[in-house]
Amino acid sequence: MTTRTLPFLALAAALAVPGQAAAKAGDVNAKLLATLVAPDGKLKDATGPLVLPAGTQTKADDNVVPTVAIEYYVTDAISIETIAGVTQHDVQGTAPAALAGAALVSNANIVPATLTIKYHLGAEGGIRPYVGVGPSYFIFIDEKVGSDAAALGATRVKINDKVGLALQAGIDVPVGDNGLSVTLDAKRYFMRTTATFYAGQTEALKTRHKLDPWVVSAGIGLRF
Repeated sequence: MTTRTLPFLALAAALAVPGQAAAKAGDVNAKLLATLVAPDGKLKDATGPLVLPAGTQTKADDNVVPTVAIEYYVTDAISIETIAGVTQHDVQGTAPAALAGAALVSNANIVPATLTIKYHLGAEGGIRPYVGVGPSYFIFIDEKVGSDAAALGATRVKINDKVGLALQAGIDVPVGDNGLSVTLDAKRYFMRTTATFYAGQTEALKTRHKLDPWVVSAGIGLRF
């Protein structure tokens, strides 16, 4: 990721105009971003009538999606930001060898509702790094049983919505003097959730997973 983003950042810095007006209390910054969502998905625990093989492990796949962020400046240096987007993931087995690549959960749509409080550094009108922290609430929608889990008799799966914590760091690089900027942003979420597999109306297996996704974004912002 570093080798790809450095040339992009260098270009943005070259285009930056130092004289751009600094953000002020009451300003709104709207951002359109391309976002990589890279969850962990590691299995932490499993209970139920169905017994998993010793050493069973899982992994969720990555996805790139468009997102929108809206930021409001409470003061010249402190802002509140929320993001909107939907990301879709599958969960597969990784161990033991017999489960490697097994499709367990398919097309789990996640709405990662997040609100962060950000503190902005940097000189007035120039490049502004920032850090942030805040709560998140992951909403899971229309998740489906993977083909291999279905072959074992699972007919339905439900992943619980969960509250977590997000840490954030990034940089805004002004471009021109009209409030336009280039944004690079990284968030690390800390979150656990459970997936319950059913065979008909009977609960067959409940698994607990470490999600803890990295969410890395790049895009443009317009402050007004």
